[in-house]
Amino acid sequence: MNTKDEYIKKMEVKMDEWSGEILKVRAEKAEADLKINYMVDIEKLREKQATAKKKLSELNDAGEDAWEDIKTGIESSWAELKKGIASATSRFK
Repeated sequence: MNTKDEYIKKMEVKMDEWSGEILKVRAEKAEADLKINYMVDIEKLREKQATAKKKLSELNDAGEDAWEDIKTGIESSWAELKKGIASATSRFK
């Protein structure tokens, strides 16, 4: 990524993709006891998504000289969100 704006656009596209993935995890396919786990997992994913959105907002507000430093924190948040979505998706397919 060469610029802050390009990076933000890339991360916004990822956020939209992951929002779609979260919705694909369907509770109606889970048995009653799995629904509780499903709801807990979805809540955790929503929290991770909120953290990632907050980091993206911080990046958007950062100056050109500081955005590279904030980018590291964003990458970590996004990696956790991606891992959580993959884990939930595999359990509830």
